[in-house]
Amino acid sequence: MRTEYPDFRLGSVLATSFTGTLSERCGNPIERIPTPQRLVDWLAVYGLAVKTCTTAQFNRARELREAIHAAATAAAIGEAPPASAVRVINDCSAQGRAAAFLTPEGKRQWKLGSTSSMEDALGVIAADAISILAGERDGKLALCASRSCQAAFFDTSQSRTRRWCDMGTCGNKEKKARFIANRRKKGGAGE
Repeated sequence: MRTEYPDFRLGSVLATSFTGTLSERCGNPIERIPTPQRLVDWLAVYGLAVKTCTTAQFNRARELREAIHAAATAAAIGEAPPASAVRVINDCSAQGRAAAFLTPEGKRQWKLGSTSSMEDALGVIAADAISILAGERDGKLALCASRSCQAAFFDTSQSRTRRWCDMGTCGNKEKKARFIANRRKKGGAGE
């Protein structure tokens, strides 16, 4: 019997998409990578194909995810990242030995080592987080306006005023709730 997992919420920024594998953090949390194999599946979607994932590597990946989330949340509210989060991110970055290659189409592709591919994949994610947290990329870290979500995301919109981590989920949910509340208000006022 196959167990069904929640769909991945895919974004264009690797590090914040990784933190999004645990969503609805302030409501009823949804774990999108509950098993080592599911982490392997998620990494493959982002071009970081690894063959296996041990329990220790899986736990390290979740530790990295939470460290990135803590550091990104701090940055989004204008605070310094927690020292423990910085340490985990830096450690994962240092352990990775992945190399970036340019494809004929002009895209970056990662080549992971054969012996430590999970550490390489986590190193790529950590390096992506460092580039965002260090302000090397055009955009800003923000928190989703949904009270139940509060996901950190990287806002690259022209005005840098994006409110939702994902318009297809949190944005639509909030718009629908507002619409229903307004309908109730109008329905109640006419009685």
